[in-house]
Amino acid sequence: MPTTPPDATLTSTDALLTSGTADAYARTVRHVVDDVATRLAAVSQPWSGASRSELTALVDAVDLDTPGVGAREALREAGELYATHAVWFHDPAYAAHLNCPVAIPAVGAEAMLAAINTSVDTYDQSTVATLMERRLIAWTTERIGFAAGDGVFTSGGTQSNLHALLAARERSLTGPDGRRLTGVARHGLQDRLRILTGSGSHFSVAKSAMILGLSDDAVVTVGTDEDGRLDPAALDDAVAATERDGGVVMAVVATAGTTDRGCVDPLEAIAARCDAADLWLHVDAAYGGGLLVSATRRHLLDGIERARSVTVDFHKTFFQPVSASAVLVRDPADLARTAWHADYLNPAEDTAEVNQVDRSLQTTRRFDALKLWTTLRAIGPDGIGAMLDAVCDLAAAVHADLAADPELHLVARTDLSTVLFRYQPEGVTDSEADALVPAVRRVLFDSGRASVAKTVVGGRPCLKLTLLNPDVTVVDVRRVLTLVRDAAHGILAGRELADLTAPPCRDVHPHLARTATGDVR
Repeated sequence: MPTTPPDATLTSTDALLTSGTADAYARTVRHVVDDVATRLAAVSQPWSGASRSELTALVDAVDLDTPGVGAREALREAGELYATHAVWFHDPAYAAHLNCPVAIPAVGAEAMLAAINTSVDTYDQSTVATLMERRLIAWTTERIGFAAGDGVFTSGGTQSNLHALLAARERSLTGPDGRRLTGVARHGLQDRLRILTGSGSHFSVAKSAMILGLSDDAVVTVGTDEDGRLDPAALDDAVAATERDGGVVMAVVATAGTTDRGCVDPLEAIAARCDAADLWLHVDAAYGGGLLVSATRRHLLDGIERARSVTVDFHKTFFQPVSASAVLVRDPADLARTAWHADYLNPAEDTAEVNQVDRSLQTTRRFDALKLWTTLRAIGPDGIGAMLDAVCDLAAAVHADLAADPELHLVARTDLSTVLFRYQPEGVTDSEADALVPAVRRVLFDSGRASVAKTVVGGRPCLKLTLLNPDVTVVDVRRVLTLVRDAAHGILAGRELADLTAPPCRDVHPHLARTATGDVR
């Protein structure tokens, strides 16, 4: 049995994970885990703040054509290069995008599935893994309210949305005899297909239309209310206008958790209209899917059970490592529309096997479902729901804080965990406040001390906090907002911002220091 230490140059005999290298595997992974744990404990800001030129130089300095340096040295080098300069989503000052700290059981499952390297495309490659994923799909569709649904895990919301819209397209391009249209009839109808969706829907809806070969005007934006939710009355008008212009509504896309505002479209009213007109309703719940296990906000998804398809990103509000998403359908026949068969893999006549490649756009596919499985077993769905409720409650508390703030002004409300705001004290014009948005974000990001996002709402740029860490407190968020104010003050005064870009110093920034009770000094 090879006993090559992990810091020696590896050969093809001892570089691979086999029965004979199990001890070396354990030593190597233990070393990595210890290093990451040490780094996690020492994190004091979202990322290092190194410049792009500095990082480019570090990356380019590595010669990838030299002889191997051994596992331990290679991993030490990777830690110094990657982990040192990674963005840490668990840090309280990270509040930019839909990235979450991850559940520890899921991280353990990630190590397990990576080492075993199961591909869940066919049953003979995966056995029990396929059955576990199928069970989780059934669990999710039951939570949605589908009586006998189906689905498959995907790489993320973009792929889930694409898959759902592919199924919707295939339904639209099916003839009266139940067969797929071909030739001129197919292309003529495809050019008339339209997707109706609100202005706050994810960009992947338009991208999917492009990938699916729909016309350039296939995506029709439906009117919304003042908070960006799709207006059911405007949907009526859009359906009528589409039909009047000779178009065919391929799908209506409602959003349960818009990326910018975190708002949930009125699903019940939208579903009623789609049912009445026999329209495919897809609900993009990539952000809001965690509401399925919420004890206080599940009602926001009322009506989702009437959708034909649903997207859920477990790597957002179920606190799973990337990647873990799923596309779910109410009628299993809808996924069958997109199946493809190969003699060597999943022949059409082999109906006895549970081959998930029949359902998926991917062939080789990771067993990402194991992460959610272990998290559910470790903390239960109520535990996950409580974490989601915590970040939504946090956002509500920050909204209340900002309601009376003389400098930072709320831009829009939310159903979930986002905060949209602008820095605009008295005397600062709209154009000056517009210019401050990217400048403030850049100063904070370049310093490494905080990460916030920017977007445009109602034609005006604004800053955005996306709060997805249930351990973060209002006090933590106030610290980030203080950094926003400091940056804006400095930019308006035209002075150098060395105090923000320098390493943390309590003498310079006493407001960042914690007291024993966690209060801001």
